[in-house]
Amino acid sequence: QFVSPGQMGNIVDKFKEGGNEKVILCDRGANFGYDNLVVDMLGFSIMKKVSGNSPVIFDVTHALQCRDPFGAASGGRRAQVAELARAGMAVGLAGLFIEAHPDPEHAKCDGPSALPLAKLEPFLKQMKAIDDLVKGFEELDTSK
Repeated sequence: QFVSPGQMGNIVDKFKEGGNEKVILCDRGANFGYDNLVVDMLGFSIMKKVSGNSPVIFDVTHALQCRDPFGAASGGRRAQVAELARAGMAVGLAGLFIEAHPDPEHAKCDGPSALPLAKLEPFLKQMKAIDDLVKGFEELDTSK
């Protein structure tokens, strides 16, 4: 939440120098203003490039948390989990991290942003369809 996408390459380099070639990067959103996490979709490809094509995943439900500066627990924007996940999958991510719970209203942690478990299967089917579509496209270099 505090490191720019371009700086992630330095972190990956340190892992690789230590002998670990199996690194996965995860974006969870960045603090923007007070108590709000925002995801920069352009950052996904930057992280992939600076890391030497390490897989990049997206923690969608964490990015939907809203901090309550006066409360003991964070709030969330569960209603937007599908639209944010669709946007992430449309840029060709390696995967998603999703918190799901049988009864999010009674979850001990992150319930307001968790996906109801009953919605997980249709959610995953949509994400897989988007993933298949996007990864079926030929790479289009628009830099030249």
